[in-house]
Amino acid sequence: MSSVGTRVFVARLAGTTVFDPIGDEVGRVRDVVVLVRLKGAPRAVGLVVEVPGRRRVFLPLTRVTAVDAGQVISTGLVNMRRFEQRVSETLVVGELLDRTVELADGSGSARVEDVAMELQRNGDWLVTKVFVRRTEHRGGLLRRRGETLLVPVEDVVGLARPSAAQGAQLLLAQYEDLKPADLADVLHDLGVTRRLEVASALDDERLADVLEELPEDDQVAILGALERKRAADVLEAMQPDDAADLLGGLPDEQAAELLALMEPEEAKDVRRLLAYEDNTAGGLMTTEPVILGPETSIAAALAHVRRQDLNPALASVVFVARPPLETPTGRYIGLVHLQRMLREPPHESIGQIVDSDLEPVAVDAPLLTVTRQLATYNLLVLPVVDEQRRLLGAVSVDDVLDHLLPDDWRETDDVHVGPPTRPTPVVTRDEVGRG
Repeated sequence: MSSVGTRVFVARLAGTTVFDPIGDEVGRVRDVVVLVRLKGAPRAVGLVVEVPGRRRVFLPLTRVTAVDAGQVISTGLVNMRRFEQRVSETLVVGELLDRTVELADGSGSARVEDVAMELQRNGDWLVTKVFVRRTEHRGGLLRRRGETLLVPVEDVVGLARPSAAQGAQLLLAQYEDLKPADLADVLHDLGVTRRLEVASALDDERLADVLEELPEDDQVAILGALERKRAADVLEAMQPDDAADLLGGLPDEQAAELLALMEPEEAKDVRRLLAYEDNTAGGLMTTEPVILGPETSIAAALAHVRRQDLNPALASVVFVARPPLETPTGRYIGLVHLQRMLREPPHESIGQIVDSDLEPVAVDAPLLTVTRQLATYNLLVLPVVDEQRRLLGAVSVDDVLDHLLPDDWRETDDVHVGPPTRPTPVVTRDEVGRG
């Protein structure tokens, strides 16, 4: 059991495993919810816990029986409803870290790097200490590494209000191990202003990966908030089909401006995709599958599919065509599955093991036809050709799923994925009393 006076630093708590009373893992701590008041110490009311299925739920601190090194013990009562932040609530990792505050003694400003909460005799958890780093200016320049201080929470001013320009380095450090889809969930749960701040702090490649996993409204808002040249750079880093989908949600004038700022070769592929109807093979496809000539050795083909930037579906197949090998290619010959290549001598050419029996789909084929073809032949990716049988691109199963699922599927909590689990007692939001 946690004893009165137990002090916990939130940045260190993030990522800690949560267990129920019999030792089964419930999830991992992702954040702490506090009520920041104009007077008095902020009160911590609960944990944001990521449970299986990438869902983030609220675990009241009244349901936490112990906080020890490397683990949190709960009573086992968990409300499995997706966590939705209330107006009065503040997320420590998501919103307080990197916030600029003033030191009450008048000695200058500082950035919050961590906060400590302590268990009180009445059972409440209060934020009692703030770990800050001074922001110092020398010669008109901001010093990167100022003095660090651990101060009582009453010795800082401004914790209750967001700063005009808040950093995001500490938050991103907490989530650097997350996959793009998981980081997209984190961004989606943040307030609008904070979401834009965090997105802007990501590098172009990471932001491109995350944008591909966000709902369209979030994509458009984030891209619209970026400086135009940077927005074009991020679009270039995205898969052409995802970039086309995003530009299709923008006003025509803005989309045309961004296309003009992109590199001509990158913009050409996106423009081509924008010309197709959404629910057709052309509207679904990417123009950058793995395409090789029939004389390519199996060893060389395997090297191509090992590329880190290739998603698993596209890496499952090599398409074989006559030159030119960029879409639209020369005449399409067939495809070679990764599994088949692994069974053959590496010095043989892929032209000797090509599968030419699988018929590609036409660029104007409707979504239903594409879906049936993928399901019939148990494929992860399907070739798309024009009337001259030139390869134009490929449709992957993830692109099809994006169009088959409801628009709000990322926010839907009623789908369970994975093996059956021991039932977890559920309590309602009103029963846990979030303050």
